[in-house]
Amino acid sequence: MKRSVNRLHRSRTLDRIIGQWTRPLHPITWLSSRLRLGKRRLGRSLYQRFSAPSAPGSEVASPGLTAAARPSSAAVTWVAPGGSAADVSLGDPSSAGDRPPTPRHPLDVPTVHPPLPPPPQRPRWSLRQPLALIVTVTTLTGLMGQRFYNQPGLDVGRRSPTTILASESATVEDVKSTEEKRKAARTGSIPVLKVDSSLNQQIYTDLQRWVDQGQAIRQALGPFPPIPFSQIPASVQLYLRDVEENIWLTIVETVNRSRPNPSPNPSPNPSPNPSPNPSGPVPRATPDPANAAALDEASRAATAQAIAALTRYRNSYPTEDYVALLRKLFQARENYQLALQLMETERQSLTPPLEDASSTVAIPLIYKSEFLQISDQVWQETQQGIYRALERILTQGIAPGVPSDILDRAVRVQVKLEVPAAGEPLAVDLLGRVLQPNLIQDADRTKLMAEQAADAVEPVYVTSRQGEPIVKMGDEITQAQFVLLDHFNKSERSANVWGLVSFSLVVTLGTGIFVLVSWRCHPKMRNRDRLLVVFFVLSTPLLALSTPNVTSLEISSLPAVGILMGSFYGSTLGSVTVGVLAVLLPLGLNMDPDIVVASAASGLVAAQIAGRLRSREELALLGAGVGLTQALVQLLLSVSLSAAAGPVWSLLLKVAAVQGLQGLAWCVVALGLSPYLEHLFDLVTPIRLAELSSPNRPLLQRLALEAPGTFQHTLFVATLAEAAARALRCNVELVRAGTLYHDIGKMHDPEGFIENQMGGANKHDQINDPWRSADIIKKHVSEGLVMAKRCRLPKAIKAFIPEHQGTMLIAYFHHQAQQLEREDPANYGVNELDFRYPGPIPQSRETGIVMLADSCEAALRSLKDATPEAALAMVRKIVRGRWQDQQLVESGLKREEMDKIAEIFVQIWQQFHHKRISYPAAISPALAPPVIPGPGASPSSAAVKS
Repeated sequence: MKRSVNRLHRSRTLDRIIGQWTRPLHPITWLSSRLRLGKRRLGRSLYQRFSAPSAPGSEVASPGLTAAARPSSAAVTWVAPGGSAADVSLGDPSSAGDRPPTPRHPLDVPTVHPPLPPPPQRPRWSLRQPLALIVTVTTLTGLMGQRFYNQPGLDVGRRSPTTILASESATVEDVKSTEEKRKAARTGSIPVLKVDSSLNQQIYTDLQRWVDQGQAIRQALGPFPPIPFSQIPASVQLYLRDVEENIWLTIVETVNRSRPNPSPNPSPNPSPNPSPNPSGPVPRATPDPANAAALDEASRAATAQAIAALTRYRNSYPTEDYVALLRKLFQARENYQLALQLMETERQSLTPPLEDASSTVAIPLIYKSEFLQISDQVWQETQQGIYRALERILTQGIAPGVPSDILDRAVRVQVKLEVPAAGEPLAVDLLGRVLQPNLIQDADRTKLMAEQAADAVEPVYVTSRQGEPIVKMGDEITQAQFVLLDHFNKSERSANVWGLVSFSLVVTLGTGIFVLVSWRCHPKMRNRDRLLVVFFVLSTPLLALSTPNVTSLEISSLPAVGILMGSFYGSTLGSVTVGVLAVLLPLGLNMDPDIVVASAASGLVAAQIAGRLRSREELALLGAGVGLTQALVQLLLSVSLSAAAGPVWSLLLKVAAVQGLQGLAWCVVALGLSPYLEHLFDLVTPIRLAELSSPNRPLLQRLALEAPGTFQHTLFVATLAEAAARALRCNVELVRAGTLYHDIGKMHDPEGFIENQMGGANKHDQINDPWRSADIIKKHVSEGLVMAKRCRLPKAIKAFIPEHQGTMLIAYFHHQAQQLEREDPANYGVNELDFRYPGPIPQSRETGIVMLADSCEAALRSLKDATPEAALAMVRKIVRGRWQDQQLVESGLKREEMDKIAEIFVQIWQQFHHKRISYPAAISPALAPPVIPGPGASPSSAAVKS
């Protein structure tokens, strides 16, 4: 019987080994993990065999300790009443096979062994890395250093060591000089202008607005002059209209007193004294000596002139005419005051308002008193003359950039021909306020003129005769002499060795910067990742060399490199790659620096933003921003570096538009290549991780249907792990996606795990074989890897399937096997390896966080009325057990981060298990009938009764 049992164990062990060899892992990766696992197990077994037993009172747990509160994976010795001992390591309580055993006797006490020290980590070094670096630098130097391969020894600006003679007579075209002249003629040609009718219409509209305001003021003023100038001079009428009230009364009283007979009455009912108000009697006014003394010489002269004019009119015309004259003067004075008030209101409404009323520059003339002094006839002639002068000026056209003094002189010349002398200042002021350049560039005719100017440039030819010296010894070589030297193959073209060496040093420096940044940002970069980066770096010079007859306007792929590098490896590494390429390309290739700078600017923008995007739609919108950036940078460089005095904007805008379309096109190319590169090089980007985390994925929908308990367990673990990853600044998207797929292998036998049994019979109770049950539990790892490979999940996602269990012991079935061995040691032999997961242990911070979240999930779910302090203590014990079992030694997590992770798990548990109001058991609040309070009863008492 014992022989058959041992044979059965050997067969199972062989099946396990064969199953491990057939796992979908790389052989080198599997072998290295096996060696690390063997060293840890050997050290643990030697420690347990030769170490002294623990003191009776050290690390003793309470006999009533629940399974959820025990250390989850620490090595525990269960002391039986009979004195026998069995080593048990508590496993993961999240699955049925990981339930910790219950002591068979209340006095059984677990003793926790002290943790083993972590094995020393030796730095990995391989000869392949320096060789790969040397090959990369050599390849980049050889591909990008095309400028140094056929470089002339006698170039422009160098001095000739000897006198070089022409071997034959020849006439050679200087292509470079010809192209420079044509470019200068094309860029510096005078733009062709045309009249913009919309601007003319705007100018007429503005002028009409000013004229309408002036007309409104003139209407408020009334007809002027109210009395013909032949009867009362213009100076007298202007003076009487604007004079102060007391002076006006003095003038009227003086004229009335000088008359021998009674003064005429201006009102219909004659009165002895003329009234200043035509509608009422005129009070008798006596000259005020104080007012008379206050008058200056000019006012006295004007007053005397007004008194003389009114006295002459009174003596020359009948009394009725004199009264009518006074009434007209009274009305003119009232209208004048109304016009002044209207002018002040309109002036205050200007934008911006004119605060300084004394300014003669800012205030329009129609808002000044001078405007009220011209007659109605002059105003009408001025309006007509303004429009005629404006039409003549706009027909001739006003070019942009015309100085204001020249425009003012032109306006004065035109106004002098059309407007009366009294209205010239007003016309000049109005036209100066509305005139603006009405000539715009005619793009089509300008382009045609530029091309005609370029075609009119004659090719530059350089002529030499046989035997004549091309360049003398010691002379500096000019462009024309270099053309002849190159034509006769005497420019000594050869490879510039020192130039290549210098360029290789620059390439080495750039490569070193990239390596240092990659070691800091991506320390676990794979060889396939390095190969992809080299492919990106070589793509731009390869495109430039493949189309030598096309300008670099169409072959600078830096925007695509920035988008792909930023999406795959982050913003920092993408920006470094674009920056290094932007420096190397113009140094090694004959590329236009303007084009390289514009492409590099758009590439940097793409690299900085691409790593933060979470959908393909956002990546597509990024293309518009990249194209706009490239167009603006190209336009600024073209304007600032243009040698012509007046650059043709149509040509510059055309070049900028082509650059913008180029950036947009490269973004479209990057968007199309991204999914293929992700699958070919097994890359995970934030966009791909967001797509894999969608609940509409077929594999996740199948998990929700076939193993609903596992799916709910996965969602809670994902919530815990995501919160911890965000606090520790890990890859949150990777943690979320990896957690959703870490237990997909349980779909091979959902009933074998307690969360899917839904209260039914336990399958493992019917099997009654701990070895078979352990195989079922462990199989969810291998089957999960098979499903992940079948669904083409990324390697970073597949790593969560084995690493979230590590090499933990399936303690429940291991304890059952030990019980069978104690009961019948002759027929049963327990090998701990049969009850451990195959591993490997977590190799990243993300998988380590998921292991801790998976271990604590079931324990947190089992808590009902526990306090947060008790929950935190239990979670800390579980996390400490994982740390002591050496499961996190290669994950990169630090010991001081364990408490932070435990606190975050408890916070999430509190959010899920918040308190609710408990209703009475006898009455359902949803079905209870409403209680209507009676007279005198309050609503609160009715609520208490209900």
